[in-house]
Amino acid sequence: MKILVSGAGVAGLSLGRDLGMRGHHVTIVERAGRLRANGSPVDVRGDAIEVADKMGILSAIRGARIRMTEQVHFVDENGAAIGRLPDDIGDSPDDIEIAREDLCRILADALPDIVDLRLRESVDSIAQCDDRVDVDFASGDAESFDLVLGADGIHSAVRRLVFGPEQSLIRHLGLYVAITDMPGEADAEAERINPMYSYPGHLAGIARFKDKAIGILMFASEPISYDYRDVEAQKSILYDRFTDRRVWKVQKILDAVRADPSIYFDSVSQIHMPSWHRGRVALVGDAAHCASPLAGRGTSLAMTGAQFLAEELERTDGDHASAFPRYEARQRPYVEFAQATVEDGGALLVPPTRDAMIARNRLLQPVAAGQ
Repeated sequence: MKILVSGAGVAGLSLGRDLGMRGHHVTIVERAGRLRANGSPVDVRGDAIEVADKMGILSAIRGARIRMTEQVHFVDENGAAIGRLPDDIGDSPDDIEIAREDLCRILADALPDIVDLRLRESVDSIAQCDDRVDVDFASGDAESFDLVLGADGIHSAVRRLVFGPEQSLIRHLGLYVAITDMPGEADAEAERINPMYSYPGHLAGIARFKDKAIGILMFASEPISYDYRDVEAQKSILYDRFTDRRVWKVQKILDAVRADPSIYFDSVSQIHMPSWHRGRVALVGDAAHCASPLAGRGTSLAMTGAQFLAEELERTDGDHASAFPRYEARQRPYVEFAQATVEDGGALLVPPTRDAMIARNRLLQPVAAGQ
């Protein structure tokens, strides 16, 4: 079949690999001019490890493995260590932590020749017919496909065009998160330590992995009205929230925000939909069922969902009307589990009150001397 995939993140690239290897002619369009290279590391865990093995990329993923989460230390306003996460909180020993850009590169390198990856292109309109889907692109081009798959993230354009505005589908979890590059911290003395400073309703931290460092800012808030593509508006929100906190390295992180032309900023939210498919269009990954970064399972859900969808199309000989519900039936239990794991809304990272911070700190384990 001729299949369009919108989005070249983990979900879209996984679809390209899984569908292309089964002989489908896949076109992947990505709005950005390159594969996403910013953001925090991600986890490949659970059934996604077996999926990666089936895709033939598990050894490459293991070869790019990093270990960041286990080095998270909470610090006070002077940078002195308060404690680290308990051993029973965080990644399983079987989980594989990897830089997002490394995983996307591995997936892109694994795309078969039958897959066409088009950067700086996006879907502008979708019209479904009985036997095809007609698509207009932002470039002005138009093309018809047998199926269209939305793998374009929490703010999915495909979902908006086919299922309606996201306001009725998004569930805000009370937090916002920003990530910025901090090249000046990559060679810091405590290179393997990732300090996190929190005060009521806020967190500022620095995470180091490979040869880079990122600054992280999180804060509690009710939904904020802003343009998610307006970087300067996002920066203004962060200045308003953190400018008056002149302790530790908070201002240094804000300086990095000012200098970074492409920060990541978004709400910590989930997507809840009664169905992930309509006609010849289906959604995969965060576009269908974002569990939020707090779940730590978005990457794995993207990979398993892509595999399930490709398998069901193969088993039904391309009958999307049968394949889409079967894909959803297999994937939904994983999604419901992942979404249920974050009901507390990140109180461990961003305690809402001083009393909650004190209670959180009691759970931390002491940091060994010299760390």
